[in-house]
Amino acid sequence: MSPRPFILCADDYALSPGVTHGILDALGKGRLNATGAMTNRPLWKEAAPDVAAFADRADIGLHLNLTFGAPLGPMPALAPSGLFPKLGPFLKAARAGRLPVAEVRAEIARQLDAFEEAIGCPPDFVDGHQHVQVLPGVRDWLLEELVRRGLAGRLWLRDSSDRLPRILKRRVELPKALVLASLGRGFADAAHRLGFHTNEGFAGFSAFDLRRDYGRDFARYLVSPGARHLVMCHPGHVDADPSAGDEVREPRARELEFLLSDRFAHALGAAGLHLHRWSK
Repeated sequence: MSPRPFILCADDYALSPGVTHGILDALGKGRLNATGAMTNRPLWKEAAPDVAAFADRADIGLHLNLTFGAPLGPMPALAPSGLFPKLGPFLKAARAGRLPVAEVRAEIARQLDAFEEAIGCPPDFVDGHQHVQVLPGVRDWLLEELVRRGLAGRLWLRDSSDRLPRILKRRVELPKALVLASLGRGFADAAHRLGFHTNEGFAGFSAFDLRRDYGRDFARYLVSPGARHLVMCHPGHVDADPSAGDEVREPRARELEFLLSDRFAHALGAAGLHLHRWSK
């Protein structure tokens, strides 16, 4: 049988120098075919040309961020201190329907604008930091903004959920996978109704635990792949300056080491999969 295509997407481009350079290294070695950019990060404008150079080989997307760092504009209700809330309070507010609608809508638009201004075109896809794109409220406002911009059918969206039997077969970070399966329910259907493509099959949840064998976990991510399987990853170099804000620096370096190793190629071969981008 011919190898089946799948997409391997590195999250968090532009989060910090170490993360950015690690993702660029993996792209340069052909070990990724997508990365999502955090356009609210101070490094984004400087780092945009480097990732744009891979536009003929990889999908470059927006990693919508509402839970890390500073927003691109004033958000007095959501971010009165000038910084986004952590995921816990944000998720609680989303579930309770208490997110400030106008503020979140405006920030979604600002982050899309920042992508287009730096790259010169809309993103190939949109996903979300800590999966905010599938949360109640956020998903609706994101879809409405993309439709307003005429982007239906022109980009794809990440569905962070998967079917229960697949999740149970992989048995990696089950609590996270099961929570996202619940939170993401209905997201793909809503996107499809509006003309957007999504992945079908999702994995990559990590404990960011240096005691675990990431290569073994990665092989499990490829078990029971969906028809349009997507695996997220978080490679990067260790930032020399801890103030860069990356809370999982060492695990990122371990992921990058694996992606650049022969073990990565062997894992794909054993699973009968190969990297193949979707947008072109």
